[in-house]
Order: sequence, then C-alpha cells, then structure tokens
Amino acid sequence: MAGMRITNLQSATKPAQGAVHMRIKTSQSPGDRLSQSKSMVLQESDLPQKPISRHRRNQSTHNMTVGGRLAVFEPSVELKGENMNMAKISDSGKKQRKNWTLFWTVLTSDQLLFYKDKQQESAQKAGSKTDVVQLGGALIEWTTEKSSRKNVFQITTHTGSEYLLQADSQPTANKWYDAIRTAIASSTKADGGFSLRRSNSSEFLPRHSSLPGYGSASPNTKLRNPVHRRSINMFSSSKLKHSASDSADKNGVKNRLKKFIIRRPSMKTLQEKGLIKDRVFGCHLLTLCEREGTTVPKFVQICLEAVDKRGLDADGIYRVSGNLATIQKLRFIIDEEEDLDLDHSQWEDIHVITGALKMFFRELPEPLFPFKFFQLFVEAVKIKDQKQKVQAVKELIQKLPKPNHETMKLLFSHLQRVLTYSRKNLMSTQGIGIVFGPTLMWPELDGGNMAFNMVYQNQIIEFILIESQEIFNLDRK
Repeated sequence: MAGMRITNLQSATKPAQGAVHMRIKTSQSPGDRLSQSKSMVLQESDLPQKPISRHRRNQSTHNMTVGGRLAVFEPSVELKGENMNMAKISDSGKKQRKNWTLFWTVLTSDQLLFYKDKQQESAQKAGSKTDVVQLGGALIEWTTEKSSRKNVFQITTHTGSEYLLQADSQPTANKWYDAIRTAIASSTKADGGFSLRRSNSSEFLPRHSSLPGYGSASPNTKLRNPVHRRSINMFSSSKLKHSASDSADKNGVKNRLKKFIIRRPSMKTLQEKGLIKDRVFGCHLLTLCEREGTTVPKFVQICLEAVDKRGLDADGIYRVSGNLATIQKLRFIIDEEEDLDLDHSQWEDIHVITGALKMFFRELPEPLFPFKFFQLFVEAVKIKDQKQKVQAVKELIQKLPKPNHETMKLLFSHLQRVLTYSRKNLMSTQGIGIVFGPTLMWPELDGGNMAFNMVYQNQIIEFILIESQEIFNLDRK
C-alpha cells in the first residue's frame, strides 16, 4: 500500500511551471525522512518573448536566471538622430561665448555626437563630426541659470568642458536627458570611474558622488584621499600666514598712497605736458567754445549740417537710436581731435550722428538750460496767457550765456526744418519735446520729483519749438 501511495503521489504531481520543489516521503523507515529536491528551472526556449520596454522606469539593469546561468540585460541608451540646440560654454575649463546652434544629435553608448545636418551623419567622412562629447565620468543636470531658454540641461565632461542642450518641447528634452543620464552611468561604471574637474578650476570631484543615482559620498571617502586633505591643510595654513602679513603691511600701503597723492601733479600741469588732452564730450559748454574760439561747438555744427544734408526725411529722426558701438567710436575720434568726415561710408547711418549729438548734450556738466534757470523756465511755462508766456520765456533765453543762447538758437532752427518733413519722418513737436526734454535740461538736485520734472521738461521744449520764430527772431519762410 505504501508503494501504491508513492506511485500515485508521483503520478499525480507532474512537473508544472508553477512548481519548484517536490518532496517524496517513504514509509520504509518511519523515523527517517528522505527529501529530494528537483530543480524545475525554466529553459530559455520556454521564456515568453516580450519586447524590452523603452520607458525610463525600465531603463535599469535586470538580472535573470536562464539555463542555470545569471544573464545581465543592459538597457539600450542609443538614440536615433534628432535636431537639438547646443551651446558649448566651456572648453577644458576655459569659458567660451555662448552661441546656440542647431545640430543633428546622435547618442551612442558612451558618446554624444553632433553633426551639422543629417546628411553629414550618413556620409561618415573623416572629421565630419562637429563635436564629440565623451560621456564617461560626465555630469548632467537641469539648469535655468545658464540660459533664459526653456528645457535646458547641462553636460559637464570629466575634462571640464561644459555643454548646454535644449529642445523646444519638454517631452523631447526629458527623453534625451534620461537617455544621456543612463549612458553616463553605464559608461562610467564600465570604465571604472573618472576624476571630474570643475569648470575653470583645478579642483577634482570625487568619482560618482555627484552623478545622478549614486547618492552622496560616504564619510569614509575623505579618509581614502589623505593627499587632498594634506593639500587643503597646507592651503589653509598659507592663507592664515598671508592674512597676518597683510595686516602688518596695511600701514605701509596707506603711507605710500598718501605720499603718491601729495606728490601727484595737478590737472593743469598734465594738460601743459600733453599727457591729458582736452575732451569734447563732458566738457563745459563755455570752456569748449572758448577753446575753439566759437559760440557754438564745432561738433554740434557739423552734426546739424549732416542731418540737414541727408537726414531730414529719415523715419524717426532723433527718436530712433543708432548703433551704440559706432556712436562710441565717433565719440572717441572727436575726443582725440582727429579729422572727422561725416560723409564717410562708416557714418552713413544718420541715426548714429543724431545719437552722438544727443549724447554730447546729455554729458555736459551743466545742461544747455543752466541749473539756475530750470525753475524759472518751469514758472514761465505755467503762465496761462499765451503772449505773456512767450515774452517770459524769450526774456529768460536772452539772459543765458552767449554760447548757450547761440547753440540753442541754432538747434531749434534746425528742429524747425525737421518739422517741415513731418509727413516723411513722422516726427511731431510732441515727439521732439519728449526726446529733447530730458536731454537739454534737468534740475541740479532731483529731489525725487523725476516724473514731475519730466512733464515740464517736455512742455518747455515743445513750447519753445512752437514759438521759436518769435523767441529767437527767426526769419519766416
């Protein structure tokens, strides 16, 4: 009976996929138990053939027992080419100017390749790759500080080079970020790790400690690098020594500075020796006219002549700004007293000339409307009676110093000619008042009433422009 029970038990328990162990009990020796384990291991052919998911949650290393052996499946990190914006901001620690460029980007298991276009990748010519980023030992992180663009992440190689990558859509950026991060982790692990160097520094980062997914460094890491600890201690001690010596030398530096200030030559002496030249920009109007022997600065004259010659019908004349670099170049030539020909091709943009003229008036130490006359002009423009207002403003202008009066007369007569072309240049008396109000007059002490002063600045210039023929006794055409 015992033999029959064993036979039936064995026949009833045929191997199934869900069963792993089978225990057989005999009654030959009641006190002894004999256990036999049979391994029901799945064969490779019996495994269901399922496609490996490409989702980022499945991008981890999976271990599986196949045929009694441990099989390791590494996730595929290669991405087919796609257009990505890239900017290289550092080359081995040396910072570079950020310049975004669209590249055909290809990710392999350990490299990020940039091609100018898709055809260049298919050609596979020598040197066809614009740039190759080695991912072993690199860092990757999202960044919002390095660029105003959205969806930007940064890759820092183990040599200190830095790259910014950007995609217009968030899903595309996430896909590339996750794939590159996986490639960095796998290639760094395969190569045994790299020493990472910070940009523009000789400081090396610990291996893997800053890589995504590796976590923070353990406390034992510091003990493994006694050389670094010793160098840090040496640096700290030398810094303390320098601090002590610096405090001891402070008095000596102060004494040397005092002697230098006392012995330095005066401005007049430097000008007489020719070491300091008289400037045009930033010079007082009266001083400049006396030096040039005129009542109107020569620079103002040639600028107004150039605008009269070829700029009266220019759209937005005096309102549109010129190129600031070219304006500064023009200013430098004037200050160095070099010959200036405004008909030269480099000054063909009339807005550069008008921009330089406005800069000249803004940089006067005292404006064209002197400080002591500012409040008087404000009170005059408040007069309600038109004739009394014109007479009050006219009397104030006649009291101005001659260089101020003559320069103002020449400027407003020129602005009258600008208004005759208002249909072409789209400039009105109100527009000119807004441009030249804060340029020609401002108070010596603002007092926190900037908006209040600006209203009257614009009104005064606009009123003088409208009544300029009466105020300056200009000929009516």
